[in-house]
Amino acid sequence: MGIGSARGLGVALVGYRGTGKSTVGRIVADRLGWAFEDADEVLERRVGRPIASIFSERGEPAFRDLEAGTLRELTARSRLVIATGGGVVLREENREVLRAFGFVAWLSARPGTIVDRLRADPAGRPALTAAGLLGEVAEVLGRREALYRELAGAEVDTEGRSPGQVAEAVLAALPGSYREGP
Repeated sequence: MGIGSARGLGVALVGYRGTGKSTVGRIVADRLGWAFEDADEVLERRVGRPIASIFSERGEPAFRDLEAGTLRELTARSRLVIATGGGVVLREENREVLRAFGFVAWLSARPGTIVDRLRADPAGRPALTAAGLLGEVAEVLGRREALYRELAGAEVDTEGRSPGQVAEAVLAALPGSYREGP
């Protein structure tokens, strides 16, 4: 795990898609009395296209450039909880930005659980490999896990937990300065 100490006062949630970053982030922000932003939603509003369209029309490198710009903009704020896109950790510059922003929590789940959640989610998200869904999740998660682990101040296992329970675990992992109020 990363050291978890932060120069900024923000919270970023990282993890594979389907681990509950957006739902949990809203709860964490509410409990802290902070603002919440879903980085993917901000990017979609800015571009005026869904992420799946951006991927198919412009390609992954262009999407990652847009993602990095959105992240830089969001992390300029404080007292903000950000749900990041699952692949934000792929670029070192993004990891550096997140470290400077504040506390990073990695929401984790087993590949089979992620697949079940993705199948239940009507949001069309782009395929990242040619493998079947379980193969894709296992392959992509395998490439990202070390990056999530290195970046995060805490790993929060989402297996068998409600979003509220996951949010409580994130809050419990925060350094004391985050809970001391304005």
